Amino acid sequence: MLSVSAPALAAGVAAGTLIENTATATYTTGGDPETVDSNTVSILVDELLDVEVSSLDASAVPLGGGNAVLSFEVTNTGNGPEAFELTVDPALSGDDFNPAVSLVAYDSNGNDVYDSGVDTVIPTGGATPLIDADDSLRIFVVVTLAGSPADGDTGDVDLTATAATGSGPAGTVFAGAGDGGGDAVTGTTTAEDDDIGTVIAEIGVVSLVKSAEISNPNGDDEAVPGATVTFSIVASVSGTGSVDDLVVADTIPTGTTYVASSLTLDSASLTDGADADEGEASGAGIEVDLGTVAGGDSHTIEFSVTID
Repeated sequence: MLSVSAPALAAGVAAGTLIENTATATYTTGGDPETVDSNTVSILVDELLDVEVSSLDASAVPLGGGNAVLSFEVTNTGNGPEAFELTVDPALSGDDFNPAVSLVAYDSNGNDVYDSGVDTVIPTGGATPLIDADDSLRIFVVVTLAGSPADGDTGDVDLTATAATGSGPAGTVFAGAGDGGGDAVTGTTTAEDDDIGTVIAEIGVVSLVKSAEISNPNGDDEAVPGATVTFSIVASVSGTGSVDDLVVADTIPTGTTYVASSLTLDSASLTDGADADEGEASGAGIEVDLGTVAGGDSHTIEFSVTID
């Protein structure tokens, strides 16, 4: 069985313990002292089924384009080893969006951090390993974005743990199902408890602003044949999140010709060919791969054409 050390919670005498008691009487008869023992009464301690679930996250966990990990603790507050069936519900009322649950796992290496591919996954509807009385097990719920939340929206996820032996109103008896062969009896928690973890969406929103500056051989800004038009495109990301694989593209307008080697990114020249730098350009258009851009950042792309 797997158990993780935790402070004792005073669940009481361990399930399956045999409590025995024999009474003794002393007396005199005919001046002689005598002793007599009663029969021995034996009581087998039943298993108390109780559990406590607690979210371990002090605040909402950021959720962007990848995964977020919600951490919970399932504590066996009963008096015998017990497994607990886990149910996860991300579709709660009162929040802004419903995250998608990727998986549920327990901290099988005991380092308090979710390790993908290391920590043991609990299948949907599955249960924890046995948790010793008064011990705890850390549970990880991995979620991703779903729907179309706005930056700063929150989503709640509820984790419920139910004793695998059974649950019900306090005092419900499961005959012979307790550890050590006694009965199992639900305690004040009804052998079921839950708690809620919260994620907060970190969304990046892209905006593009395009402008043009004209110069011609006459030294003014009239758009006449032979004039040069320099286009400037500012790509900005707002919000607390980032965006990935951001690519800005533009076509060369009809009636104009691309000016070779005029493509720049944040004032740095880019080659026209499809090579190691971020951009490429041709008579058909330009394309610049900005990759991952964090909220609050912006990049400026410029290129020039001449009016035919």
